[in-house]
Amino acid sequence: MRALIFAAGKGERMRPLTEHTPKPLLLVGGKPLIVWHLEKLAAIGVREVVINTAWLADRFAPVLGDGSRWGLQLHYSFEGAEPLETGGGMLHALAKLGDAPFLAVNGDIWTDADFSRLPREPKGLAHLLLVDNPAHNPRGDFALADDGQVHSDGERRLTFAGVGVYRPALLDDWRAVIGDVAGTEEIPPRFKLTPLLRAAMRAGKITGEQHRGRWTDVGTPERLAELDRQLSR
Repeated sequence: MRALIFAAGKGERMRPLTEHTPKPLLLVGGKPLIVWHLEKLAAIGVREVVINTAWLADRFAPVLGDGSRWGLQLHYSFEGAEPLETGGGMLHALAKLGDAPFLAVNGDIWTDADFSRLPREPKGLAHLLLVDNPAHNPRGDFALADDGQVHSDGERRLTFAGVGVYRPALLDDWRAVIGDVAGTEEIPPRFKLTPLLRAAMRAGKITGEQHRGRWTDVGTPERLAELDRQLSR
């Protein structure tokens, strides 16, 4: 299995920390956020990882190199000066990810989730990891049913953890789903992944599971500092 790490965002809520350092390269617990992911991916047998970049893209290679120190081969998917959003970024990276299902992780989250428990072959188009709703997202994102199906709405609403296993086919009809919105006319196109996930949910093609362990969306300097304190104890 190959993996994709989303690392192209500008990290605007993290300023001034991200003025000269991409958010996934910020130190937490003694190492960059993204290194926690690389170590976990290497531990489950992933050998090739695609890192999508845009903001301060030239800062990644000097820190991470080619990935050989973790037994990985890193590929950088440069999106240009402006990030392509999650959907556009995933579409742009497909050429380096191949035709098989792949694991994708947001570069600005931290979790103790065991990636080896995720399915290598999703039943549908994607399998998502969900967590209890944090204070900054009290309404959650999606609903997890008892049978493992994920829906746009429902009683048991949880927050998407930024970790999932995807089939490239999720993006096959992206233009029909997204429609003619700003960004789609660009080359490469820029669009969000969420509308594609919701469309696949309506077709019963998205499954998921709840992670009940530790998880942090490192979206502000305060959350970064708190996570660093926890990991440095």
